[in-house]
Amino acid sequence: MQKMLLAVDRLSTWIGKATAWSVLVLTVMVTWEVFSRYALNRPHGWMLDAQIMLYGLLFMAAGAYTLSKNGHVRGDVLYGFFRPRTQAAIDLVLYIVFFLPGVFAMTWAGWTFAQESFAIRETTFNADPLPLYPFKFVIPFSGAVLLLQGLVEIVRCVICLQRGQWPSREQDVEEVDVDKLKEMVHVDDDNDPLAAGRAREGGRA
Repeated sequence: MQKMLLAVDRLSTWIGKATAWSVLVLTVMVTWEVFSRYALNRPHGWMLDAQIMLYGLLFMAAGAYTLSKNGHVRGDVLYGFFRPRTQAAIDLVLYIVFFLPGVFAMTWAGWTFAQESFAIRETTFNADPLPLYPFKFVIPFSGAVLLLQGLVEIVRCVICLQRGQWPSREQDVEEVDVDKLKEMVHVDDDNDPLAAGRAREGGRA
């Protein structure tokens, strides 16, 4: 079971990191368009639409990746002080009541939108139109991956309720080196109320 959970984590991570390259593409596109518009006086009508679609790709595909790293926003001020079983019970209820219906609806509706867009070969509305229907399929694809990752998180909640501790998850780099930051501000783990939560995330087994 644990291998299957980690396999889904790795899939979400791979998709998230692959689509993260769109940031580099966006940077190059924006830089070139600014140069072309103001230095060469040759703006491109399709550029803004392309940027919006790439940003949408990045935003949609990052959902499952962020969920696999337990990185979505929650009320950590209170949540971090709860025992693992209490956390799991809260998460399980929220996943069943809000997450599953919402993500399933997004995936279902996204698939319908994508099919309709493909049927009419939908394009953007400007002087230099771009095909829009390929990017419409990003919605159901991202929704399906997010739904799969959500099911994995539900299984983790059930395991935590049974064992009293969170199972491990696929680890990744952190935006901030927590240990170095704590050394800089002289924080002692024994007196840090959030240290237990971070230790639990890093050492779940």
